[in-house]
Amino acid sequence: MLPKKVKKRASLLAITLLISVIGIFFILQSLNKNILYFKSPTDIKKNQNINFDKKIRVGGMVKKNSLIIKEEEIKFIITDFNNELNISFSGTVPNLFSEEKGVVAEGKLQDKTFFIADRILAKHDENYMPPELKDMMKKNAK
Repeated sequence: MLPKKVKKRASLLAITLLISVIGIFFILQSLNKNILYFKSPTDIKKNQNINFDKKIRVGGMVKKNSLIIKEEEIKFIITDFNNELNISFSGTVPNLFSEEKGVVAEGKLQDKTFFIADRILAKHDENYMPPELKDMMKKNAK
């Protein structure tokens, strides 16, 4: 028979472990719901089990001469140089967004060739410098 002190410590340890496991479970469930997977047009074309209801991110280069701007809607094609994906977006785009530049679009697939974006993120290389900063540096150099 175990003394009272040992029983009390064992039950306290068991309760602490149970609460920790439950807490970790809820944290992981929350993270799983908020994860956005990144896919390229080739990944989308090759994947047989695509969930059209789940939000994802797609990325690639904006194809040259594919940008169509109509009032509040912007349509363009992104490519990973193997496959292409048509994108439709309503809203304002970042200043860095242009043809032949990298872009990441966040939203849902309509089908394997058409994507409706909720958000557009323009990508740039490590040499990018905002125009305002570039102008300021030119003025200070004189």
